[in-house]
Amino acid sequence: MTGGALSNDLANLPRIVAALRAGGVVLLPTDTVLGLATLPNMQAGVDRLYALKDRPRAKALPIMVATSEQLVDLGVLLTPTIEQALASPFVPGALTIAAEIDPQTCPDWLAGRREIAFRIPDAPLLLALLRQVGPLLVTSANRAGHPTPANASAVLAQLTDAPDLVVEGPAGADVASTLINCTQSPAVIERLGAISQAQLAEYLEVRHG
Repeated sequence: MTGGALSNDLANLPRIVAALRAGGVVLLPTDTVLGLATLPNMQAGVDRLYALKDRPRAKALPIMVATSEQLVDLGVLLTPTIEQALASPFVPGALTIAAEIDPQTCPDWLAGRREIAFRIPDAPLLLALLRQVGPLLVTSANRAGHPTPANASAVLAQLTDAPDLVVEGPAGADVASTLINCTQSPAVIERLGAISQAQLAEYLEVRHG
């Protein structure tokens, strides 16, 4: 059962932090679509997030961070292409980047992974949360294979169960982020979303996959 609903206000940050640190899953607005978040080192939360979405375990969850410094802690190999992407006006914002990671320096919860998809969001509450708790697994708040609803009540009707905490508030957009794979050169657009290919091409070399 959900632990209640909160407004999308910085004053509620301590309660959101507490829910995550207890291994919970939080429904919250992002600068793109509504998202489900959990701490990556809390296995109960990770398991619950997959179950709520009915998402295949073979599909890895994307990661959100607050700063490029947090990427270093994840073992992300910062290639020139990634540096270009991070320097673009789309970061922070609706650009998700797939990158290789160093298995020798990545945290234990990334053991066995060779790459991750990460994003730095442009949302004050979410950024404050990421600065306090560190990287989060954040994925669109929808059941696997379904569109992401525009409001929390519609999300709750679609998921297999209720998340542990609901943060009310509108999504920043009705489309997901654009995903580029920077493990290849030039970078490959794997999902077109809030940022178009033409917009990206002004700042880095990309091709459509």
